[in-house]
Amino acid sequence: MASYEVMVEIRHLPGINDPEGATVERALPALGFSTISKVSMGKAIRFSIDADDVDSATLSVNDVCKRLLANPVLESFEIKIREIK
Repeated sequence: MASYEVMVEIRHLPGINDPEGATVERALPALGFSTISKVSMGKAIRFSIDADDVDSATLSVNDVCKRLLANPVLESFEIKIREIK
């Protein structure tokens, strides 16, 4: 069995309001950052998982994202996995 480092990025689906991102975007020009736009806020979740192989780890992480970490009605997620040596 191997250990894997996992990073899950959760974002709003297109068309879903992002009030945190909008607030940050409105504040940026007052701070001198007028060239930044299209701000989007999300969540990053990091953890380790033990699995027989990367495919098994990916299946388990995908399942936990769908069942617990992300709201599929409002959010999408991206999984990055790398083996810990």
